[in-house]
Amino acid sequence: MEVSQKQGVLVVNLGTPDAPNAPAIKRFLSEFLHDHRVVNLSRWLWCPLLHGVILPIRAPKVAKLYKSVWLEGGSPLLVYSQRQVVKLRKQLDCPVELGMTYGNPSLKSGIEKLIEQGVEEVIVLPLYPQYSGTTTAAVSDGLTKAFKQMPVLPAYRFIRDYYQHPLYIQALASSVRAHWQQHGQGDYLLCSYHGIPKRLADEGDIYPQHCEKTTELLANELGLTVDQIGMTYQSRFGREEWLTPYTDKTLEKLPGQGVKNIHVIAPAFSVDCLETLEEISDQCKALFIEAGGESFHYIPCLNDDDLHIDMMADLVTR
Repeated sequence: MEVSQKQGVLVVNLGTPDAPNAPAIKRFLSEFLHDHRVVNLSRWLWCPLLHGVILPIRAPKVAKLYKSVWLEGGSPLLVYSQRQVVKLRKQLDCPVELGMTYGNPSLKSGIEKLIEQGVEEVIVLPLYPQYSGTTTAAVSDGLTKAFKQMPVLPAYRFIRDYYQHPLYIQALASSVRAHWQQHGQGDYLLCSYHGIPKRLADEGDIYPQHCEKTTELLANELGLTVDQIGMTYQSRFGREEWLTPYTDKTLEKLPGQGVKNIHVIAPAFSVDCLETLEEISDQCKALFIEAGGESFHYIPCLNDDDLHIDMMADLVTR
């Protein structure tokens, strides 16, 4: 199956601040954390806490972290996403645009650019391999909001997930093997996924099951036993319990269990971003070494790797 002349692709990711400074990050976090899909607490409780405490405190701190990973062309998430779009556009030979759930470029602007190019059917590709209401469903909500402002709606097809797509698993395995070839295999491969509150999983979010299946398939593809690979969840905030085991706590324990040389991959992230380049590569590495680990290697996201682009093309043309 090929993409027709009237079809176009909207590649979607979460979003990024426009600049590595406190005002820009405050704007971005405000939009992100106002989404009920992300924080589904009572608005009358959450909004005063968000604007009175969280944003004033977190924005300056997060700005410093963003500055440590910011690239010449913008945030890593934006730069790598733009590269994906360029490669996918060339491979499919059809209109392909980028849209972010939060921040710029917006979902609405991405759709409008496609329509301006004569697109009548939009294939929406959220780059979240594992479905979650906090991410994938938020894209659907954002599309609905964008469509409300359009006099004529385009037809669209929504790709919900690809956590067990063979080309996705093969691309992950290829990136691991390439890293092993350069740095050695080490004692253990840790798959660190972005966490969600445990309460959401208890209410029916299927995200943890998708993460578990991805890890299982990756282990099979690499021929690893349960003693050689594991999975954890990162990036929690707030006081409630999130999905466990936690990445940071696990990395503090592993050296005492004989794991001295570790490789960490983040399968849920389609492009490198603050959570991978700063949280995993810097913070988690420091925790592991301080706990007695000897070597820590972060395996980059698939980004604009050719195998990743092949997988994306297969998703939209099937």
